[in-house]
Amino acid sequence: MEKLEERRLKKFIRDLENIRGRHTELVSVYVPAGYDIIKIIQHLQQEQGTAENIKDKINRKRVIDSLEKMIRHLKLFKVTPKNGLAVFSGNISDKENVENIQVFSIEPPDPVQTRLYRCDQTFMLDILRNQMEAKHSYGLIVIDNREGTIGLLKGTNITVLAHMTSGVPGKQKAGGQSSTRFARLREEAAHEFYKRIAEISNKTFLEMKNLSGIIIGGPGPTKEIFLDGAYLNNELKKKVLGTKDLSYTGEFGLNELVDKSKDLLEQEAIVKEKKIMTDFFTIFGKEPEKIRLGKEKVLQVIEYGAVDILLLSEDLDDAVIEELEKKAEAYGSKIEIISNESNEGKQFKEMGGIAAILRYIVY
Repeated sequence: MEKLEERRLKKFIRDLENIRGRHTELVSVYVPAGYDIIKIIQHLQQEQGTAENIKDKINRKRVIDSLEKMIRHLKLFKVTPKNGLAVFSGNISDKENVENIQVFSIEPPDPVQTRLYRCDQTFMLDILRNQMEAKHSYGLIVIDNREGTIGLLKGTNITVLAHMTSGVPGKQKAGGQSSTRFARLREEAAHEFYKRIAEISNKTFLEMKNLSGIIIGGPGPTKEIFLDGAYLNNELKKKVLGTKDLSYTGEFGLNELVDKSKDLLEQEAIVKEKKIMTDFFTIFGKEPEKIRLGKEKVLQVIEYGAVDILLLSEDLDDAVIEELEKKAEAYGSKIEIISNESNEGKQFKEMGGIAAILRYIVY
């Protein structure tokens, strides 16, 4: 149920990221996988004693109350969940003199490696964000006529996969060579270099099942020459999200490429979702008999084996999504969870948030 887990995590993060404390009163705790939860409770009880030294009376009370509520919550667990636990507690009221201490917890989809306790004005959500982002990998290629570097972005981690120099002669020709011959030698050397970069890129990225996209960068026009030429595998070319002008190559270039590509990475998921919803609305307008709306009608056509794509709004109740996902997976249907980040997603939610695109017309 990976799609459901990802949706739950995304919604959990979204619900907490806008909560703000007036002081460092919001408590975040991460319990690593396999760690004794009793030791965490004991640590938090010690922190309650330390919190008595906080000078500000309101802040002191809120931290102590938040810790108390978290301790009570953790005592409900007999053992630490398989992947560990992320727990957050604090005052969520947006009214100055009203206190509303709440506790939130989630077992992340991947094992927690970090033990952490923090009080701050916001909840510490980066570890959860990294888990969500790490499910999507992006290939990175930085190239100019001197060197090329191939890397992988997974979550916030950038890994160098390969680095090579070109052997392309500099722009100053050696004595005794004609300009035409020298230009041809440079062109041939560049061609061979691009082929080497492409061979490694093709071998590496084609084997990755969860590769979400590829970004190419570098100084000057080399990146466009490489992308437009017959070097990269056509399936990989379809995954190229864009190119970026860079000042650096090598490992520095990979970091610069990621920094400059945040717009591409943010838009990639939204663009994919917009395409799905555009297709849905087009079919709905031209062939409405190939669309079903509403839980009961959708369940019926799932059981006929007629559903090609099941569309579900991320705002639906977890139990409803899980029920429909299980049914759809049993009959080999594709499942798309639709967010509210696009106008199309918001419109879909207003339509009820449950729809099916059929493989064939059912009467």
